[in-house]
Amino acid sequence: MKERSKNTISWVEYKPEEIAELIKKLYNEGKTKSEIGLILRDQYGIPSVKAVTGKTISQILEEAGIKEEIPEDLMNLIRKSVKLMEHLETHRKDFKAKRGYELTVSKIRRLVEYYKSKGKLPAHWRFTEENAKLLVK
Repeated sequence: MKERSKNTISWVEYKPEEIAELIKKLYNEGKTKSEIGLILRDQYGIPSVKAVTGKTISQILEEAGIKEEIPEDLMNLIRKSVKLMEHLETHRKDFKAKRGYELTVSKIRRLVEYYKSKGKLPAHWRFTEENAKLLVK
C-alpha cells in the first residue's frame, strides 16, 4: 500500500494538489463551499478535505486568491431574513414569522460582531434591511 505525506486517509485516490484543483474548478462553476464539500464527498469519495490536504476549503480558496466579501453562513442568514421580510410585508398578522425574523436578525448581528473581531468583515459594516435586499439581489 502507498504511503502519502499528510494523508491520514490512505484509501483516497486523489493527491492534495488534485483536490485543490477540483475545489477551484467547482468554485468557478458557481458552487458554494458547502456544496463543494458535498460534491467531493459524494462524487469523488473524499470524506474530509482537511483530513487529506491539511487545509480547509476556505484556506485553499484563499491561497488561490479567491476571497468572499461576506462569509457563506452570514449570507445564508441574510437571504433568510429577506425572505421573511417579504413574507411579513404581505402577511402582517403572522406573529410566528415576525418572531422568526427577529431571531434571524439577532443571529446576523451576533455573527457580524464575530466576523468583525476576526477581521473577515470591515469594522464599519452594518446589517440593515436595505443593505440586505441589495446583497441578495
